[in-house]
Amino acid sequence: MQPTIVFDLDGTLVDTAGDLVAALNHVLAGEDVGPVALADGVRMVGNGARAMLRTALVESGRQPSVQDLDRMTGDFLAWYLDHIAVHSRPFPGATEALDRFAADGWRLAVCTNKFEKAARLLLGELGLADRFAAISGQDTFAAMKPDPLHLLETVRAAGGSPSRAIMVGDSNVDADTARNARIPSVLVTFGYSPVPAATLGADRLIDRYDQLFATAAGLIGS
Repeated sequence: MQPTIVFDLDGTLVDTAGDLVAALNHVLAGEDVGPVALADGVRMVGNGARAMLRTALVESGRQPSVQDLDRMTGDFLAWYLDHIAVHSRPFPGATEALDRFAADGWRLAVCTNKFEKAARLLLGELGLADRFAAISGQDTFAAMKPDPLHLLETVRAAGGSPSRAIMVGDSNVDADTARNARIPSVLVTFGYSPVPAATLGADRLIDRYDQLFATAAGLIGS
């Protein structure tokens, strides 16, 4: 069986911080909460829109109710879907790396804590969606990262086997997911992790996308 490589999306494949923080600040403005700076918003990315909102509100001194978060998450997603690729672009070398894996017969997949609709829309706007055999979000299966089910089911949806798969991410969420699923992980050092990627226990690190193919092939033994 050909190997499968599964990518996180925000901070790994695509630099989405500008659009995510813009959506966050749009919602916060409606709640009379001051805007979050881009650098502060980056560290809130990784667990989905609801978690971003909760973190921003708590740090502003607000304790949102479940109902408030439900409403604000809906507002966030509606605005974000209308502005999903204003600033977002693939990281340098990412598209070429996808082409290299595809040329060698690897199965490509995305496993993100974005909602699936948003992930598909973003990748479509960037011309990348058709490259992936599976695109899963936090609402695709019965669990989301770091629960291993999310990653394992993504691999299976792509037609691959967990025993021949690799996870590529940028954060503790991705490293923990891969570890929980017993799948090797590669973390990028240029992503959105608030702590150095080297401290997160990944099997390998890369600084640039042109390092990924050799790194992944070495891990998978192909």
